[in-house]
Amino acid sequence: MPITTEILAKAGVVGAGGAGFPTHVKLSGKADTVVINGAECEPLLHKDKELLVKEGHAVIEGLARAMELTGARRGVVGIKRKYQRVIDSVTPLLREGMSIGPLDDVYPSGDEFILIWQTLGRVIPPGGIPLAVGAVVMNVETALNVARAEELPVVDKYITVAGAVRNPCSVCVPIGAPLSACLAAAGGAAIDDPSFILGGAMMGTLVESLVGPVTKTTGGIIVLPKDHFIVRRKSWGWERTRRVARAACDQCSHCTEMCPRYLLGHPIEPAKSMRSVGFSGTGRAEFPGTLYCSECNLCSYCSCPEGLDPKGVNAENKRRLMAEKKRMENPPFHPERAARMMSMRQTPTHRLMQRIGLDRFVNKGELLQRPIEVRAVELLLKQHIGAPLTPTVHAGQQVHRGEPVAVRPTADGKPALGADLHASIDGVVTAVSDESIRIEA
Repeated sequence: MPITTEILAKAGVVGAGGAGFPTHVKLSGKADTVVINGAECEPLLHKDKELLVKEGHAVIEGLARAMELTGARRGVVGIKRKYQRVIDSVTPLLREGMSIGPLDDVYPSGDEFILIWQTLGRVIPPGGIPLAVGAVVMNVETALNVARAEELPVVDKYITVAGAVRNPCSVCVPIGAPLSACLAAAGGAAIDDPSFILGGAMMGTLVESLVGPVTKTTGGIIVLPKDHFIVRRKSWGWERTRRVARAACDQCSHCTEMCPRYLLGHPIEPAKSMRSVGFSGTGRAEFPGTLYCSECNLCSYCSCPEGLDPKGVNAENKRRLMAEKKRMENPPFHPERAARMMSMRQTPTHRLMQRIGLDRFVNKGELLQRPIEVRAVELLLKQHIGAPLTPTVHAGQQVHRGEPVAVRPTADGKPALGADLHASIDGVVTAVSDESIRIEA
C-alpha cells in the first residue's frame, strides 16, 4: 500500500531539523524535486551525517516516499564535499532520479534558501518557501521518520552532544527523556559551572541548566564555559544591543556584504537596520527588510569588526513588524546577485569556528551503538508548529512504546495543524496536564 500523508500525520512526523513543521502538510504540495538537507552546517553537530552512514537505506527510502507523495521526478541528497566517506556510503543506495548534491563547506549551507541555490541553482523569492521554485526540503532525520512511519511512529530523537564534554558523541534517546540523560551519555561536562546551548552554537538557545525534556526538534546540546564568546553574546538583551548599535556602528557594511540572504538578492541589509537604530529617533530599527532576516547570526558573530549585534537588531524589528502585521509590499528582488557574488563571499566553516572560539573543542560526534534508556519521560503537547495536542490517556493508564497518547484537536470537523504524539517508553501514565504527559517505566 502506498504511503499517504495521513499515515505521516498519525505517525507524528514533523520537521526534525527546524521548527517542527508537520511533514504531512509539506509533502501535500507538488514539486519537481525533493532535496534532503544533509548539510549540517552548524559547527560541532554531526548526527545527520552519522545517520546517513548508519541508516542510509532508510533515509533513501524516505526520500523515495517523499518523491512519490509530491510527484517529484528528481531527488537530491545535499552533502558537504568534505564528507567523502558519507558520499561514498550513500551513493550506491541511490535510486533512479536521485543524485548527490555536493555542498561547499560554508555557513549557513543548511539554510534551505542556500541549500536550494547550491543544489539546484534556483533562488527562492523573499518571503517564499522552496515550493515556490518547485522544490521540497527535508532534514535527514525527517526522511528517516518518513521511511519508518508505517511500522514505527516518531518515538526517538537523535542528538549531538558536543563542546566542553568528556566524550563528544551523537545519541539516540526516547522523546521526552531528560536532557541531562544526553549529557550523561557524553560523559558529563568537562568544566565546572557550564552553560548550555540547545540546538546549534549559531542559532541555538542559551539555557543555564538542562532542565526539561528532549522534543522532536531537539538537535544538539552544546556545552560551553560561561565566559565563552557565544555565551556572552547570547546573553545580550535588547537594551544593550540597541545601545551599542547607536554608539559604535561605523557603517562599514560588512554585515550586509556577507549576509547570505542579501547575497541571494533579498531586501535584507543589516547595515541599514543598524543605521536606522542610530538615526530613526525612535531608538529602534525602522527598516522593513528585516522581515527577511534568517537570524543565522553570521553578521553578529563573524562579519562585524566592532563586535556589534546586527542580527539582534534585525530580530527585534522583525518580531515587532510581524506583531503589527506589517509587510513589505512588492519587496525588491535581485536573484542575479547570487551568481555574481555568492561564491566569493561565503564564510568557510573552519574560519567561522576560529572566529567564534569553537576550534578548541573536539569536532566529532559518532553515533553511540546503544540507544539511551531512561526510567521516565515528559512528552510536551506542543513541540511542533500548530495547535497543542489533546491527550487521549489518563493518569494510571498503562501504555506501550509507540501507542498514541495525544492527537490533533479538531476544528470545524478537520484536524488542526500538528502531528500526533506517542509513548516513547513502556510504562504507566503518572500525570497529564495542559502542557505535557508524564510516563514512568
